[in-house]
Amino acid sequence: MGKVISLVNQKGGVGKTTTSINLSASLAVLGKRVLLIDLDPQGNTTTGVGINKGEINKSIYEVLVGDCNLEEAIIRTKYKNLYVVPASIYLAGLGNEFSEKTRIETGFKKGEQLKKCLEIIREDFDYVILDCPPSLDVITINALTASNSVIIPVQCEFFALEGITQLLRTIRHAQETLNPTLDIEGVLLTMLDSRTNLGFEVVEDIRSYFKEKVYNTIIPRLVRLTEAPSHGEPIIVYDPKSRGSEAYLNLAKEVIERNGN
Repeated sequence: MGKVISLVNQKGGVGKTTTSINLSASLAVLGKRVLLIDLDPQGNTTTGVGINKGEINKSIYEVLVGDCNLEEAIIRTKYKNLYVVPASIYLAGLGNEFSEKTRIETGFKKGEQLKKCLEIIREDFDYVILDCPPSLDVITINALTASNSVIIPVQCEFFALEGITQLLRTIRHAQETLNPTLDIEGVLLTMLDSRTNLGFEVVEDIRSYFKEKVYNTIIPRLVRLTEAPSHGEPIIVYDPKSRGSEAYLNLAKEVIERNGN
C-alpha cells in the first residue's frame, strides 16, 4: 500500500512545488514507483515534469468532480517510475462547486473525494506525493484527509515561522475531524543562502521549534533549481551533478529511511 504524503504550506514561494517535483523524481531514481498529483490550479508541477497542459484531456479536477476515475487521469512521464496526475485551472472554482453540492446533496462531504479516488490505485505505487496550493482551502483539506502524513517546506528567511501556527491548527483540525492517523512526516528547510548569517539563525529557530521532525537535509538556494522546471525537467535530470540534485537525493533517502522501506 503506497504512502500518501502532502506538501503543505499556505505561504507561497517556499519551494513546495520544487520539492514536490524533485522529491518525486529522486524517489523514482532510487527505485520507488511514484505518483505525483498536482493539486495547484496554476499547474506548475505539471509543466515541471514535462507535461504540456494544452494536450491534457483529463486532470485531477475531472477526477474530483466525478467525471472520470483516477486511473484515467494518470500520465506516464518520460522518467522511469514517475507518473503524474495533472492540474487544471478549473480547480480554482472547486470550493464553490463543492459548497453547492453540500447544499443540495444529502450526505456529500466535500473533504473526502480525493481519499476515495486514491483507494483504487494506492497498491500500484510506493509513494503518492500531493502538491497542494498555497492556501488552506477545500483542495488542501482533501489532501490532508487523503494523506498518511505531511511535509512542511519552510523557507530559511526572517518570516519563516509566520503562518506556521495557522497551518498546524489546520493539520490538528484535520486530525480531529477527518483523519486521526495524519502525521507530520517532516519539516524541510529550503532556499538556504549560505552567504548570510540570517539563514543559519532561521535554521536554528526551526530546529528548536520542530525538533526531530526537521530533516537533516537542507535545500540550498540555487539558480539551477529555479531553471530546471522551465525545461520540464527535475534537477536530477537537468543538472545531475549539482548541489540541488544531491540535496533532493539525500532528502529522498531520508524519507525512505523514516518510512522503513
